[in-house]
Amino acid sequence: MLSEASPRVLRTAPIFAMAAGLAGAVLHFAGALKSTQAVAALPFDITLLALLGLPCLLPLLLLGRSWRISAGLGPPLAACGLFWAWWVLAAAWSPWTEGVADRLPEIVLAGPLMLLLGLLIGADPAARRVFGGAVIWLGVFVAASIAWGLATDAVVLGGQVGADPSRVRVQYQVAGLAIACAAGLVALRATAARGWRALFWLVVLAGLGVGVLLPGGRAAFFALAATVALAPALRWVLLGRTAPALGWLALVGLGGAAGLGLWMLDPGRAENLATLERLFRANGGVDSARGILWAEAWRLGGVVGLGPGGFPPAIGVGQDRGLHPHNHAIEALVEGGAVGLLLWCAAFGGAALFTLARMRRVAPGRAAMIAALTLPIAMTAMVSTDLGNRMVWFALGLALSLGMEAEDV
Repeated sequence: MLSEASPRVLRTAPIFAMAAGLAGAVLHFAGALKSTQAVAALPFDITLLALLGLPCLLPLLLLGRSWRISAGLGPPLAACGLFWAWWVLAAAWSPWTEGVADRLPEIVLAGPLMLLLGLLIGADPAARRVFGGAVIWLGVFVAASIAWGLATDAVVLGGQVGADPSRVRVQYQVAGLAIACAAGLVALRATAARGWRALFWLVVLAGLGVGVLLPGGRAAFFALAATVALAPALRWVLLGRTAPALGWLALVGLGGAAGLGLWMLDPGRAENLATLERLFRANGGVDSARGILWAEAWRLGGVVGLGPGGFPPAIGVGQDRGLHPHNHAIEALVEGGAVGLLLWCAAFGGAALFTLARMRRVAPGRAAMIAALTLPIAMTAMVSTDLGNRMVWFALGLALSLGMEAEDV
């Protein structure tokens, strides 16, 4: 038991938990929200707004609950601590001083904060409930906003920041992730509901399925397909109902194939969908530049690595941060060497094993919800993002939260 709360704090604990869940959703998907016209027009930064509230909410959330922690959390959390410590040490031999100043705080300062936030939100029932609901409607809002922006020529998909000041730049990877996570949660609600409610959620799910075709993110498309199929199936398996799980997997597979087939009957319309256009272009959607980056990162990693931000200068592209390896594990290797990769495997691989082991010890709905929220991030981390991405650390916290229980005192 970590904390004992006073009666006054206890009475307001659910309010703090719900506020933390909402702030966590905004912070987690701030990049997706900023890809919408409405949020881009705001006179303030929503990321900063969410961050300002968290220092107050987290202590109140901690004090307002009693916490039970599994001993199995120790090894992956210890590995995370060693990982962060090693990156501080590796900064000493990085060839890019500016890169260290830019990247290191994201890893060793924002990383622990986001992991803690994910742990608390995932473990607290009220915070988790509000977070899940916020993610669903945030995903719907992002999908609808991008559709409207494309229809009115008010947004541009990706590209350099500020290259087209007259239109809102869509961060298509993050926008796609928001849609994919929302779709996974909607699939859980659709398969748990009956009658008109089930039909309503199935319609929302279909809309999100179309929405993920708009931004152009291939990883998000595959993440949505995998999450929509696997999250409800996981819940049924944990409930001991194998037949509905297999039936749902078959239904999603057949339904997805039929939907894509209908779109492909009209090649002109399919080409207007950025995700399909990238998937079915002449080279099959394969990004050769990513393979080159991976090969160079494997070659340069060594025992101790190049240090934070050391990869772009080492391959002769100067200080272009965008040319990171686009793979979380490979970046751990090239920046931290074999030592860094080992610590990464202990932290993230250990967390994956711990999460899988804990799924049978928590409520099936909770386990499936965490899977729906973390699987898209995990898939994307292996093909797109870097070590400083706060979404990955938050998702790691959500996964590890299956080892914590929040209780009223």
